[in-house]
Amino acid sequence: MNWQQLLSLKRFGDTEKRLRASQDETRLGFDVDFDRIIFSSAFRSLQDKTQVIPLSETDFVHTRLTHSLEVSVVGRTLGRRVGKVLLERHPELVDLGYTFNDFGAIVAAASVMHDIGNPPFGHSGEKAIGEYFKTGKGIKYKEQLSEKQYQDLIDFEGNANGFKILTESREGILGGLRLSYATLGAFLKYPKESLPKKPTAHIADKKYGFFQSEKTAFLDVVSTLGMKQKSDTNISFYRHPLAYLVEAADDICYTIIDFEDGINLGLIEEEFALEYMIKLVKDTIDSKKYHSLKHRTDRISYLRALAIGVLINEAVDIFLANEEALLNGSFDKSLLEKCHYEAQINDIIKISIDKIYKSKEVVEKEVAGYRIIADLLHVFVSALNNKYNGNSSNFDTLVLNLLPEEYQTETSNLYDRIMQICSYVSRMSDSYAIRVHKKLTGNII
Repeated sequence: MNWQQLLSLKRFGDTEKRLRASQDETRLGFDVDFDRIIFSSAFRSLQDKTQVIPLSETDFVHTRLTHSLEVSVVGRTLGRRVGKVLLERHPELVDLGYTFNDFGAIVAAASVMHDIGNPPFGHSGEKAIGEYFKTGKGIKYKEQLSEKQYQDLIDFEGNANGFKILTESREGILGGLRLSYATLGAFLKYPKESLPKKPTAHIADKKYGFFQSEKTAFLDVVSTLGMKQKSDTNISFYRHPLAYLVEAADDICYTIIDFEDGINLGLIEEEFALEYMIKLVKDTIDSKKYHSLKHRTDRISYLRALAIGVLINEAVDIFLANEEALLNGSFDKSLLEKCHYEAQINDIIKISIDKIYKSKEVVEKEVAGYRIIADLLHVFVSALNNKYNGNSSNFDTLVLNLLPEEYQTETSNLYDRIMQICSYVSRMSDSYAIRVHKKLTGNII
């Protein structure tokens, strides 16, 4: 792979090549990507989607939206710092008009939208959709779908759904948000289709990144960017190098900030938690300043800022030391898996899993989310299929009056009809999903 192709400004529908040197310096093409995401309805719904605690009644806990904004800030810093060195190594990029801010803008835009495809109720929302088709009432569609189409459903993936949201064409709208291909490439952490599942231990094969419905768009993006194909027998590619920085920004934020949420919610004892945080920042902490802070939230905030700084430095150093491997696809781990603090990170994640993600409050609400999502899928998929088959009941007709027109496109393809409903349900916020579920089950009081 080469940086000139990887930094493509092309967008869906372009008939002429976009040159970096011809861009408006006050609002560069990659900055436009960030702006379009911020103003999208899919991004706004993240303000009421679970990050750690579903439907939290406190105003402190992070939502998907605040998490995404924080990831974008870290991502921008990572991109700029890496970009500054890459331009020194590749002066031809400077001649073409690229600046270190371009790298920062690409990573920031890909970072701010990294969770845009996640369903309501956190990662359990993905599993709930998958299990509806694998073991729930949706299993009846298995024999009518191709193997890959069915795998898309039973392993419903937020990353693939995000690519769908960002690129899906509708009447009068080509290519969704029409983002630059460089930003879309950086977004694709898992540039492969749903099958074969985890064919290798390479980080790019951990999950999948597009549904069969977006295969054409995916191939257009990776071909334009010159992303290297991993396999001759299936659609699988090595990552765009900047995707590693997007992943690192996410890893840094959820490791440290989810842990901070757990402390502030009282799910993790402060003294126990601070011991683990201090291990991570032992080489940079100012003990005098730390002990002068009287309030717990201030102490935690100080350690959080130091920890993020330490891990940013690690990620930048590892990326730059492995640029060649990142470009040829042989770098097979996440950046933080190669850092000096891997043991400390793993300790913090383990505590977060035990004390936060498995806490009673989280589990109770995830259970409710499973039921809500299964019910929504069943009612809307049944109604849309009955309409197509010409045997709608009065109830089906009423249900479809609740379904926005853009999710009722006439199609003879069962997979496409099902994906329309999955797309609708996945874009709901937590609270909206609950409200629609109440309407459908008669609980409107």
